[in-house]
Amino acid sequence: PHFLHAEQTIAAANAGKDLIIEKPLALSFEDTKRMFEAIKRNGTKTSVCFEVRFTSSVAASKSIMEKGLIGDLYYAEADYYHGIGPWYANQRWEVKKEFGGSSLLRAGCHALDLLLYLAQGEVEEVFSYGNKSPNKIFEPYDYETNTVTLLKFKDSKIIGKVSSVTDCRQPYVFNVNLVGSEGSIKNDQFNSKLIDGLKGWSKLDVALIDSGDVSDHPYLSQFDYFAECIDKGIDPHNNFESAYESHRVIFAADKSVATGRPVRIDEFK
Repeated sequence: PHFLHAEQTIAAANAGKDLIIEKPLALSFEDTKRMFEAIKRNGTKTSVCFEVRFTSSVAASKSIMEKGLIGDLYYAEADYYHGIGPWYANQRWEVKKEFGGSSLLRAGCHALDLLLYLAQGEVEEVFSYGNKSPNKIFEPYDYETNTVTLLKFKDSKIIGKVSSVTDCRQPYVFNVNLVGSEGSIKNDQFNSKLIDGLKGWSKLDVALIDSGDVSDHPYLSQFDYFAECIDKGIDPHNNFESAYESHRVIFAADKSVATGRPVRIDEFK
């Protein structure tokens, strides 16, 4: 469970173990920081389970962007729609904030982390709103299960938006839209003004992030990659440091929901 991650991670790092850590890292910035300090102190290799980074649609999007085919990114959005009700066993304990954390921490962090992974920019400030579905199924939750977060990147070169809707009554949806100066990527579709002859959207032959069931997620690719990184003595892109930066943004977003004001990321140092 989320609330046990900090102490177990610190103990394992102090014991000299390399670690695979489930998201969220922890439910508070203070615990997350303690974990990071233990990992740095012990030289621990880590892989955080933001496994959707390993979906083929993400690999294709990243490759298209790195080749400059959509130009300079200036807008990015990711939407996470996944109704987590009593049909999931973990809902029994996640309904309490002390165990579930927030909409972003429990689930929507996948969308936020993926946006940051693809945008490759530094977030400076966030503003978030939150509320709850009036459906009685979600009544037991004592925190906002629906949030929307606006992200201002450094120098305002990129703005972003992340929706985390964990109380919806609909099929699972994970949208990713990336808008650049020369083209755009929309889930498994792509258009670029740098390629002659393209008129409408071109369909990419890739797998989408289209299920909330963990059995459908690419954990095997993540674990194979981690083993390869350990063999080569290099850090994986989904290491603790990367996830730590994503969580700083999450904690800022949750603070914005609570205070009703914009929150700078440097409030979490």
